Amino acid sequence: MTPGFPGFAPEFPGVTLDRLQAWLPTIGRAAVVLVAVVVALVAVSRLLRWKAPRVHWYVFGFPLLRLRMRRSWRHLCLNAQLTGTDRPTTGQLGPLLVKGQPIMPVLPLLRRIRPRSFGATAVILLHPGQVPEPFVNAAEAMAHAWGVHAVRVDARLRGRVRLTILTADPLISEETEPATWQTGPSPEPAAVTSHPLDAIEATTPSAVPMDLAAKVGQREDGQRWVIDLVTFPHWLIAGATQSGKSTLINAAVAQWATRPVALVGIDCKGGMELAPHAPRLSALATDRAEAADILAALVAETQRRMGLCRQHGARNIWQLPPLVRPVPVVVIVDELAELYLVASRADKDEALRATTNLLRLAQLGAALGVHVIVAGQRVGSDFGPGVTALRAQLAGRICLRVNDEETVKMTLGDLYPDAVDAAQQIDPAVKGIAVTTADEAGWIRARSVYLSPEESAAVIAATAHLAPVLPGLTPPTA
Repeated sequence: MTPGFPGFAPEFPGVTLDRLQAWLPTIGRAAVVLVAVVVALVAVSRLLRWKAPRVHWYVFGFPLLRLRMRRSWRHLCLNAQLTGTDRPTTGQLGPLLVKGQPIMPVLPLLRRIRPRSFGATAVILLHPGQVPEPFVNAAEAMAHAWGVHAVRVDARLRGRVRLTILTADPLISEETEPATWQTGPSPEPAAVTSHPLDAIEATTPSAVPMDLAAKVGQREDGQRWVIDLVTFPHWLIAGATQSGKSTLINAAVAQWATRPVALVGIDCKGGMELAPHAPRLSALATDRAEAADILAALVAETQRRMGLCRQHGARNIWQLPPLVRPVPVVVIVDELAELYLVASRADKDEALRATTNLLRLAQLGAALGVHVIVAGQRVGSDFGPGVTALRAQLAGRICLRVNDEETVKMTLGDLYPDAVDAAQQIDPAVKGIAVTTADEAGWIRARSVYLSPEESAAVIAATAHLAPVLPGLTPPTA
């Protein structure tokens, strides 16, 4: 027994009462320092989260996320059946062939966890015999286990799966920086301007491929959303009323209006959507008869450009000398259904003529500088056999919120079947959200910027003198 403390016997050899009493001040000071450090870290974390959210993410958020990912990886793989095995799952017992689950599963390797401004990225290395489908199906389980907004799975790489981890929805988050405009044919991709009007004086007489890239918003991975007519010459845009389809088209038109590009509008609803852009358009059709004539004239223009390319030994207009290079043409068709659907026999021939010429433009125009942007509230097989042939030529796809499943499948299902579910989950309360094709990521969610009617009208008025005159077409009256 230790004197002075009846019944007390130290359990640790070498620890006496005198030593314990000597350590008490040191232990107390260490506890105070530890509490002070924790309080200071919490205060700094909250201050950074308010003043500098991006710094807070790199200093505090990402290390905690990385820790959660490492700690939960084994349980996640076991529960979601993401494991493999280094032993055969079948064996022979006498004359019987026995098959079962491995008793000691092998976990796939989680590597290259890197911070990004929107969250993080990681790579999963698969074992021989594993396929990426279970990882695609387990994306929601990963998001719940790691406490993040969403996990996007890219399974295009052989032997590995790439994860894009989003801590919040960057398309509706208050911390998201507003998308900015890039305008004018500046040779530097990083050069941006705050408004399309800022680049009107920078336009050049001869177009360059960069003029066909319109930055219209922001993608989910933090990059700018670009409708690039060089990467995807023709585009299909589907979106219901109040989904943001007109806003997206206005944003693209405002970009192209400042460039040496001819804009042609086809709006068979009396021109209600495209009439405000009339001063900058080289032609505008407000009914199906006018649309058929304009499309026929554009087909004749492609024939003329074919001859020009043959004469100079060029395979496309960008290989022509700048002095003879024809101006690129962007044909915007608003409400595709008005071209295809007929109410009587008298409308059938007119509709066939218009849709046939539209299909020919989509087939021939990519190399000749004639690009087609087709938009509509819905796209369905009931339009007729020609709509499927037209869709096959429209490699660029944009699906905003729509009202029926068939439109989603017609827009995305043939190229990206896994994007159909993502498009059907678009929140109706947030306008401008879309699922679109991407040059590197296959498909991705994006949101267009908002250009007010006053800003759009100012751009059109300031660029009206840039509208070129195309052969066989009459400019619309303002």
